[in-house]
Amino acid sequence: MAETTIFNATGRRKTAVARINLKAGKGTLTVNNKPADEYFVTPEQRIELRLPLTVTDSVKKFDIQIRAAGGGLQGQAGAASHAIARALVKVDKELRPALKAKGLLTRDSRMKERKKSGQPGARKRFQFSKR
Repeated sequence: MAETTIFNATGRRKTAVARINLKAGKGTLTVNNKPADEYFVTPEQRIELRLPLTVTDSVKKFDIQIRAAGGGLQGQAGAASHAIARALVKVDKELRPALKAKGLLTRDSRMKERKKSGQPGARKRFQFSKR
C-alpha cells in the first residue's frame, strides 16, 4: 500500500489563521469539514481561495483540507490562500516564481490599529472645546 504524502502549511491574515493539509487528489476543497463553496459565501472569497491553484494550473490535482479560525470570512479566505501557496511551494519549488510574482507568498501584515486611551477609537478624538 503506497502512502500518499501530505503537505502541511499555515497561512495568516489579520487575526485569521488557516492550517491546511494538501495531498494529491481530484481537487476537493473542504473548510472546517464543509465544502469550500458552502463555507465561503461571496464569489470574491472563493476566487481568493483558489487563486494559488489557478496561477499554478493545479486546480484538479490536489485535495485540500483547511482548518480556519479567528477573524472573519474575508480574513480566513486570505489566510487559506496564503497557506495553499506555501504548501504548493513545498510540493514543487518550480512554482515559487509564479506565486511570488502574484504576491501570494507574502503575508499581508496589515492589522487593526489599537484603540488608545482618552479617545473613542484608534484615531478619532473627542470633540475639542476651546471654552
